[in-house]
Amino acid sequence: MPELPEVEIVRQSLNKKTQQKKVKKVIIRNKNLRLKIPSNFNTFFLNKKIIKVGRFSKYLIIYLPKDNYCLIHLGMSGTIHIVKNKSANKFTNTSFYNSPFLPKKHNHVELIFENFKIIYNDPRRFGFFQLIKNNTDLVKRFSHLGPEPFDKNFNLNYVCDFFKDKNKDIKNFLLDQKFVSGIGNIYASEILFLSKINPFKKVKLLSKKECQKIIINSRKILLKAISKGGSSIRDFKDTSGSKGGFQNEFKVYQQEGSRCKNRGCSDFIRKKIISNRSTFFCDSCQK
Repeated sequence: MPELPEVEIVRQSLNKKTQQKKVKKVIIRNKNLRLKIPSNFNTFFLNKKIIKVGRFSKYLIIYLPKDNYCLIHLGMSGTIHIVKNKSANKFTNTSFYNSPFLPKKHNHVELIFENFKIIYNDPRRFGFFQLIKNNTDLVKRFSHLGPEPFDKNFNLNYVCDFFKDKNKDIKNFLLDQKFVSGIGNIYASEILFLSKINPFKKVKLLSKKECQKIIINSRKILLKAISKGGSSIRDFKDTSGSKGGFQNEFKVYQQEGSRCKNRGCSDFIRKKIISNRSTFFCDSCQK
């Protein structure tokens, strides 16, 4: 599943391509995604200009006129493809697939513009579209989620208060979207390695200094990942067709058995399973 940086890369590219462009036609081939596509989906988009494409956490937000919004969540296998209209070979410039050509199966939704189309492809159908008709409901939609790492509310007071007397380990908290939104398994391991905090450490035992490190390094890791175009796990590509480059910067994720990259450390990266998720760490640097 793409995490915040990968969704942000897609957002940037979609926003650049679709901003102030009018939807000329809507095609729905399969309504049965994780949430069933509503019956008014066609009229919601038809002949409307895209004001902009935004993002919160791992959600894309399409802004439409009159306080209308469409949320898109890519789920486990959802991808968004941009192709030229009437393209002979249907070349796509965004994909999780090895092939640069648009997959023949699982193209569930198409938004057709004057010179190009946006196609949503999802083999497992865990992604979804959700229509929201006012700003109040948009805010309410995300009320169950914690702040993003970039939010000013993700600060030392918030983190320390949230952790007070809690017995869960820090790795699980970084994956808990009610605590902080947008961080997934890849970046949680990288953040904790940079912070020199053991992923199994109980949050009630974290010092204020360690909490501050988590805040600072969450932003640092995610910003670096965005600047590198995200992480190309399972062949993620952005809408320019370029693979992400942050996987070349991994210090611990998928580095099991490799020597620790911290200067002066001769230990090796280990892997353990926490809540059915792989966790990578250095025993020496993350005591």
